Amino acid sequence: MQVAEGILWMRLPLPLRLDHVNVYALDEGESWTLIDTGMDTAKSRDVWTTLLQGPLGGKPVGRVVVTHHHPDHVGLAGWFQTAHGADLQMSRAAWLTARALILDEQKRPTRASLEFARAAGADAHWLDKRAAERPFNMCDIASPLDQGFTRLRAGDVVRLGGRDWQVRLSEGHAPEHVTLWSRDDALVIAADQVLPTITPILGLYPTEPSADPVGDYLASLAELRPHATADQLVLCGHKLPFIGLADRLDALDREHRATLAKLRGFLKEPKTATACFPILFRSIIDDENYTLALSETMACLTHLLHAGAVRRYRRGGDGVWLWERTSHG
Repeated sequence: MQVAEGILWMRLPLPLRLDHVNVYALDEGESWTLIDTGMDTAKSRDVWTTLLQGPLGGKPVGRVVVTHHHPDHVGLAGWFQTAHGADLQMSRAAWLTARALILDEQKRPTRASLEFARAAGADAHWLDKRAAERPFNMCDIASPLDQGFTRLRAGDVVRLGGRDWQVRLSEGHAPEHVTLWSRDDALVIAADQVLPTITPILGLYPTEPSADPVGDYLASLAELRPHATADQLVLCGHKLPFIGLADRLDALDREHRATLAKLRGFLKEPKTATACFPILFRSIIDDENYTLALSETMACLTHLLHAGAVRRYRRGGDGVWLWERTSHG
């Protein structure tokens, strides 16, 4: 579907509860620039073949811009590099993270990942099951990235599809997440940094267990806010493109702060991270979304810890973290 002059919006399937990702094609005349690619699955490659031959009119893909390193956005970037000869543009942190994760294949979960979950209070049955299974490996759903890319820096102005776009980098959902702001009209390519009816995942992981993705995300919202207007059409990574970026940024800030206040209120008595699931999630937490729920809960708790609003200590015997609110913060 054409969403603006020279910009096509396409939706690729994902084998997840969030069952789609939005990607965009910008018309360069003799070629296309793609914004994000979907996961590397046989179905996605078939969809792209149909798109290239149909709506994209058989014109080549000359460039792929990847907004961040998650596999539903970078998954087929390597395929477009090697099979289609496309140039790749990303932020440096996104490229390095994606390339490292794609190369880091694991047959079983690492000691650090199991210990991270155990310290959060993960269910013993779930831990035993996880320890015996092949974990998520990015190489299963993302093609290898070819060496060489063009770095996108904060403040860069890039020419894409007949428009000049200001590059802004955000944090929280993913390191150096690229957003693009048209200088010629009211268009913003926000990918996952700003979504219309859901919030992006803000997870804490064993790779950097003392990070503060929630704080980073709230700071990024504040940095983007002065550039947002009421009339911008936002091309997002999931759900529907929308208008009303300024209001949405304000709503996301309020929602996150209200959730953090609710969580702190729940911690009048010491609790494990997993005991906080009912406070943070309306959906049932099962094997499919357990890891995600744990990472998001740990991110919220760690943000409160950095703010001095809660404290934590090890439970005797099993070393599980217990969290409780402080008298300040």
